[in-house]
Amino acid sequence: MGHAELATLKSLALEHGLDGEAKISCSALADRLDASTQTASRRLQRLDEAGLLEREIVGDGQWVAVTEAGERALQREYADYRRIFERDAEVEVHGEVTSGMGEGRHYISLSGYMRQFEEKLGYEPFLGTLNVELDDESVRERGRLTSYEPVTIEGWEDDERTYGPAYCYPATVENGAGDEYADAHVITPERTHHGDDQLEVIAPVKLRDELGLDDGSTLTVYVTEQ
Repeated sequence: MGHAELATLKSLALEHGLDGEAKISCSALADRLDASTQTASRRLQRLDEAGLLEREIVGDGQWVAVTEAGERALQREYADYRRIFERDAEVEVHGEVTSGMGEGRHYISLSGYMRQFEEKLGYEPFLGTLNVELDDESVRERGRLTSYEPVTIEGWEDDERTYGPAYCYPATVENGAGDEYADAHVITPERTHHGDDQLEVIAPVKLRDELGLDDGSTLTVYVTEQ
């Protein structure tokens, strides 16, 4: 996506928000972009083809809606500007502790990953991840992580299968009482069954015990760049 298309996407979001379909005309959009109607139409078409916009053409205009992919593109742009003007900016998300399916414990224990955790994170993680179900606003905020440079845990393979990479981001976890644990990492495996509303956190300690957490406990996770 070029700068012109991003500017068009931003204009649509500013004018109509991200909460559903909005009716627009190419001429009105062209006026806002200081471009020709044909140019505005081409930009909408390219955004549609890229999956950043959904649209339905009707007799007196078209209905458009920014897709999740389009919203993530805007979040990356937003995060870049925050990094320019707010040097200490961080991603802050909120949610509740949930029980996982035990996959985190298994994968973390594998030697191909564990060796890299020790080398790149400086610790051997507790065998298991803290699973957090994010609230709706935090799902959007999480998208800003795509602009951060992660600690990359490389994929590897053994005689049986190939294991994908994972990406780690330094994090501080705070429970509802204000107690914090600062030496944790959010981990986002490339291959995962979790959706964007599920966050996984690793640490050298069992965070449930360290912060007195149970299923349903509310917490805040502050994520920074390495």
